[in-house]
Formats: sequence, C-alpha cells, structure tokens
Amino acid sequence: MVILKNVNLALAFLLELCALAALGYWGFTRPAGWLVKIILGIGTPVMTAFVWGLFVAPKATYVLPVVYKEIIAFAVFAIAAFALYAAGRSEWALWFAILVIGNRVLMYVWKN
Repeated sequence: MVILKNVNLALAFLLELCALAALGYWGFTRPAGWLVKIILGIGTPVMTAFVWGLFVAPKATYVLPVVYKEIIAFAVFAIAAFALYAAGRSEWALWFAILVIGNRVLMYVWKN
C-alpha cells in the first residue's frame, strides 16, 4: 500500500507540472501577436506557480485550512483543463481532468 501511495504522490506532482504546461501551451497558442503569446505562455504558468507556492504547496508561505487549499488546487486544475480545451485539445483536457479527479480522490481516501 505504501508503494501505491507514493506512486499517487508522484502522480500528483506530475499533474501539477502538467497543469503549468497546459497553461503555457494555451498561452502560446493564442491567436495574437508574438509578444502577447510570450507574455501569456510564460506569464500564466509563472503566476500560477507563484499562487501555488504561496497557498497550496506543502511548505506554503501562508498556511491555509485544508478546505481553502483544496479549493485553490481545484481551481488551478480546472483552469488548466479548460485551457487545454480552449487550445483545441479537448481529448487531452478530458484525460487530464480524469487523472486529476482520480488522484485527488485517492489523496483524500489515503489522507495524503
């Protein structure tokens, strides 16, 4: 069981990285000029990582109750899934959302 919990924790980390990649992908695929694409493609993941580090990360700057952490995490993952959908990758968005839901359910069940 310990191995499965550790695999799920690793999956959680990979999903966090995938969320940042999805936001960057969305930014770089916008139908705009190259400057806007660079600002959105780099700025959106950086700002998301900043918010994650402030409130959700295990060693977050501001310690919030678990409910608020989960709300912020849900928002980040939902926005990332929507970003994939908006970038024309609806199948990726669906698989990402399914993996996130499964991962978060197991995190809750195993109290990670």
